[in-house]
Amino acid sequence: MGMTDVLIVGAGPTGLVLACDLARRGAAVRVVDRSPAPPRTSRAKGPNPRSLEILDDLGVAEEVLAAGSAPLSMLKYRDRRPVAEADPWADSAPSPDARYGRGWLIAQWRLEGILRDRLAGYGVRVEPGREVVGLAQGRNEDESRGESRSGSDGYYGGHGAYGGHVDVTYADGPAGRARYVVGCDGAHSSVRKLLGIPFEGTTAEDQVMVCGDVDLADGVLDRTRWHQWFDEDGAVMLCPIPGTPTGWWFQAGPERDGRGRPLAPTADGFRRLLAHHTALPGRALTRAELLSTYRVNVRMADRFRAGRVLLAGDAAHVHAIAGGLGMNTGIQDAFNLGWKLGLVLAGHADAELLDTYEEERLPVAARTLDLTSERLRATLEAIRRPGGGLDAAITPDTTGLGVGYRWSSLAAGDRAQEAGEPGPRAGDRAPDAPCADATTGERTRLHRVFAGPGTTVLGFGPGSAAVLRETANAYGGDAGVRVCRVYAAHEDRAGAEPGAVVDDAGHVAAAYGTEASGDPAAGTVVIVRPDHHVGVLAPADDARSVREYLRRLHGTGRSAERSPGMVDAAR
Repeated sequence: MGMTDVLIVGAGPTGLVLACDLARRGAAVRVVDRSPAPPRTSRAKGPNPRSLEILDDLGVAEEVLAAGSAPLSMLKYRDRRPVAEADPWADSAPSPDARYGRGWLIAQWRLEGILRDRLAGYGVRVEPGREVVGLAQGRNEDESRGESRSGSDGYYGGHGAYGGHVDVTYADGPAGRARYVVGCDGAHSSVRKLLGIPFEGTTAEDQVMVCGDVDLADGVLDRTRWHQWFDEDGAVMLCPIPGTPTGWWFQAGPERDGRGRPLAPTADGFRRLLAHHTALPGRALTRAELLSTYRVNVRMADRFRAGRVLLAGDAAHVHAIAGGLGMNTGIQDAFNLGWKLGLVLAGHADAELLDTYEEERLPVAARTLDLTSERLRATLEAIRRPGGGLDAAITPDTTGLGVGYRWSSLAAGDRAQEAGEPGPRAGDRAPDAPCADATTGERTRLHRVFAGPGTTVLGFGPGSAAVLRETANAYGGDAGVRVCRVYAAHEDRAGAEPGAVVDDAGHVAAAYGTEASGDPAAGTVVIVRPDHHVGVLAPADDARSVREYLRRLHGTGRSAERSPGMVDAAR
């Protein structure tokens, strides 16, 4: 049977982002989904600023922006009359260190279509109607089937599994084999269940919402607003779906039976809710589809990795809808995992690198559960008062830009930083900043320098030249490490290497806290991981920290013999 590098189970935003990231690294990827056709789901209302940066790195942000719309002002009603308007994004604007000041509205099925097209550009197509029903982690190529085990805690260690592969059984069709499997298959994940990983938490049976995509008669409601009716006996929310002439996202408190139990959503039920809460007649709702019931589910897998199988997105954690962090947390899981799998598959990094995925993302998921539950509580409290609405769920925390991994074993070599000193710490998101190409003078920005699958070594100050030269010699060519000298505006840049940039307006120095000192030999070196997080911040003369960190991710570079891992990955 043919071996694939990574089998991704589930073709939602998490699985598709991971597939695009791995495919551009040259990994052999398969994506399977149990749905017979791409589902037209519309739960998620779009990427937050951090997810937009990730989509930009993957080369699809412009398309996403074109297909969606800016977030809308919220018009809130009580007893059918407008009582307040709020634009939680009014003060959000791009800044030098963050190109996207606010998230973007786009239907989830539209975003998935854009990602599937990008994936097809790498020659990978989602395989629909493929349901995974068995996973067995084998120890080596000729191991007898009777010996391979799956789901037993004893043999999934922190340091990889015994196995060199996972055998995958489908509900129908031939079995498959992969070096790694990633379950991106949602809250009811088959992969998680097959591994026997608990999904602890709570489902609030009383916190219920009915949802669907509806059409409203043309012109009955202003499409430049997100309309929210909150009454003592329920609520209706209608948000226009970008790129459609008459489509709206419909969310409401459910109708209930005589005993107060929620009723399943129906088109007629939506019409009754519309007529009851709004000044619109029920017949204004001309079509309703993708009807679903949403219950507040707050659950998390107790581990994100079992040997060669990993979990990402809703398969690993689900949380309250408030703040719109579900899809975004999944996209960010995928971006954390993709480069690590890529480096391990290429034989550059040890399989232990995969342990840092759970080390970094599990605490983020736990914090997101707390944050969204708190935002939900604040929102439920706000809507009791006339004028309260969903804007209560939006805080600076929901941009995703503040998420970092200072606790991580990959946040090494932090320079001693006084409290309040400017610049990121090891583990933080690496800020963006406008700058200019040192040789051509063309405008660019740091996130463009970081874009693509590589690790970037930034050098500030003349003292950084030696370590940049050593790094370029060790990893030059296609090893996935690039160096970039950042020149201050006043520095002489004669002999600047291609790829160097000029911090002509001082934005890079401001973002990284590297304002020049009086010492001409001084400088700073910053290693930026492929997912735009700072790995090392070190004085320019600390070549050892740089060397050790790069060795951990990328091996020893050109001087090394081809490692056995490389042979394994190429077999």
